[in-house]
Amino acid sequence: MISCLNGIYEEYNRYIYHLCLKLTRNTAEAEDLMQEVWVKVVRNEEQVEKVDHVKAWLTTITMNTFRDRYRKNVRRSKYMMSQPETLDVPILDLVPSNEISTEEKVEKEVVTKIVQEKMQELDGIYQKTLWYFYVDQYSLAEISTLMKVSIGTVKSRLFRAKARLKEILLSDSSLQDVVMA
Repeated sequence: MISCLNGIYEEYNRYIYHLCLKLTRNTAEAEDLMQEVWVKVVRNEEQVEKVDHVKAWLTTITMNTFRDRYRKNVRRSKYMMSQPETLDVPILDLVPSNEISTEEKVEKEVVTKIVQEKMQELDGIYQKTLWYFYVDQYSLAEISTLMKVSIGTVKSRLFRAKARLKEILLSDSSLQDVVMA
């Protein structure tokens, strides 16, 4: 397993660093973010074998880590500035957590399952395009290469697939309250 992680590190380290640098626009922050990303990868090493597209998986981890850091920094700066000096409890302890509740997780899973089931009603080409873009998180250029079509074709397929999926979801009367919520 460790040699597998070493191989992934060797192959994607520069990519992750450049992505971190693009997100943070600061070399020190990029290095910190990159370190956090690799720590998460090591902690989740048992998932590596289950991943079909390592680059997309690493990109997702990087983006989520960046978002978490950004939210934490914004929250910290927003609340630390106005914290009274006499307050014994750190003001951050009074701020509700951004963690989603179990109810929200279940709802998200249900909606995800419904959307994936309805995606099965799309033509295969549209299913693949949506899947590559939203699930595997490939760029338009990567999808273009995979599907051997132009980027313009990928864009139009994404547009048509989303429009058709929306039609399918809205036409199912049992989903009216889920779709409209």
